[in-house]
Amino acid sequence: MSIPRTREIPTLQTQRLRLRPHTSADFPACTALWADSLVTRFIGGRALTREEVWARLLRYAGCWQWLGFGYWAVEELSTAQLAGEVGFAQNERDFDPPVSLLDSAGLTMPEVGWVFAPQYHGKGYATEAARASLAWGDSHIAASCSFCIIHPDHSASIGVAQKCGFLESSRLFYQSEPTILFTRKKT
Repeated sequence: MSIPRTREIPTLQTQRLRLRPHTSADFPACTALWADSLVTRFIGGRALTREEVWARLLRYAGCWQWLGFGYWAVEELSTAQLAGEVGFAQNERDFDPPVSLLDSAGLTMPEVGWVFAPQYHGKGYATEAARASLAWGDSHIAASCSFCIIHPDHSASIGVAQKCGFLESSRLFYQSEPTILFTRKKT
């Protein structure tokens, strides 16, 4: 098996946020983020352990290495504090019923996601960060579409998806939980 070359992870900046590569120094803040019940309420329904957060950080690095895209740590510019995470993945999820995640050219659509600590909710940061990552993805990812999945009760996240141009595609189940699959074509 050949090992892919290391890819440089871009840093993006918006008016209020910096999207930058994760570092091992982010581990404590990411552990706190994923331990918060307000964060995980609609994402798996339970706090993640330190071990699960560490594995998540390694998966982010692996996505960048193997796929050329991944998740960014999102810093609030005014404080340099970790506010959340945003980016792309290819999680190979098993949905019920099964659904194709290929675009019209047969390319696997990347999954887009965002998560922010509660103190940053309601400020428009998720939309701002998601739009920046999608703009980057539109010019750097080959697939013509992307998708996101959101629990039907997570109205704030559904609002972010809609503001970013995602349209409801189907309702299904992921890990026995009701889920809405949204898709978005490149702009």
